[in-house]
Amino acid sequence: MKPINLIPIKPNLNFIGKHKLFLMLSAVLVIFSLGLFMTKSLNYGIDFQGGILIEIRTPETGNISQMRNDLSGLGLGEVSLQEFGQPTDFLIRVQKQDGGEGAQQVAVEKVKSALPDNVEYRRTEFVGPKVSEELLFDGVLAVIFAIIGILAYIWFRFEWQFGICAIVALTHDVLTTIGIFSLTGLEFNLSTVAAILTIAGYSINDTVVVFDRVRENLRKYKTKPLKELLNESINETLSRTVMTSVTTLLALGSLYILGGEVIRGFSFGMIWGVLIGTYSSICVAVPLLVYLSVNRGTANSSGGAPVGETAD
Repeated sequence: MKPINLIPIKPNLNFIGKHKLFLMLSAVLVIFSLGLFMTKSLNYGIDFQGGILIEIRTPETGNISQMRNDLSGLGLGEVSLQEFGQPTDFLIRVQKQDGGEGAQQVAVEKVKSALPDNVEYRRTEFVGPKVSEELLFDGVLAVIFAIIGILAYIWFRFEWQFGICAIVALTHDVLTTIGIFSLTGLEFNLSTVAAILTIAGYSINDTVVVFDRVRENLRKYKTKPLKELLNESINETLSRTVMTSVTTLLALGSLYILGGEVIRGFSFGMIWGVLIGTYSSICVAVPLLVYLSVNRGTANSSGGAPVGETAD
C-alpha cells in the first residue's frame, strides 16, 4: 500500500523568488492588526476588565429578551446577557460595582432575584479592578519574556541573524493574532494569552526545523547561491512542516467544534496560530535571511567569509 503524500516528498516551489510579495503581505497584515487594535481594541474578558461573571442554564430555551429587560432594571450599571453555547445556556456580565466584596455579593443576589427560581447557576466569578490590571500586566510580561527567551535560544544555537529573523516572525504571529481577535470580537482573556504563548512555541519549533536544514546546507554547499540554498532548505522540510500542521489542525478543529464555548476562544486562537505560524516559518523567517549576512564559516564552526547576497 502506497503512503499518502499531501505534497511531493521533494517539491521544488520557488518561495524565495516570491519573498518580496510574502514580506509585503506580512507587513500589511501587521499594520492592519495594529490599526484594528488601536481603533477597535479588544473584547477584554472579565480577567482583564474586572466585574462579575455568572453562567446559568435554564430548563428550556430561555426568553433572552425578557431576561435582558429584567436585568437592565436592577440599577447595576452595564449588564450584558448572551447565549453561551446551547440555547439554554447564558452568560451574564455585570460591571464592577463601587465598594468592596460585599457590594459585589449584593449585585449577585440582585441578579439571582431577577431570574426565575428554576435557573441553574453553573459558575459565578468576580475579578476586582486591581486583580484585572495585574493579570493584564502579567499576561503582557509573559509574552515579552517568552519572546526574549526564544531570541536568546536561537542566538545561542544558531547565529544572531537567525535570532533576529525568528523574533520578527514571532512578533508577526503575535500581532496578527491580536488583530484577528480584534476583528472578530472574540473574548480576549487569560486562555487567549495561553494560546498566544503556545503559538509562539509551535511557530518557533517549525522555524528551528527549517533553520537547522539551512545550517546543514550552509556547511554542505560552499558555493551555492544563498537564495537557491534557502529555497532548497524550505522545500526539503516542507513535507514535514505541512504534515505536522495538518494533523495539529485536525485536533484543534475537533476541539473548536466539540469543546464548548468556554474554550472556543482558545481553540480559535490556536487554529489561527498554527496557520499563521506555519506561514511565517516558511515565508517570513527564512526569506529575511536574504537581507542579512549569513556566515558560512561560522555555520561550519571553522571561520570563513560571510556570504551575504544582495537582495533584489
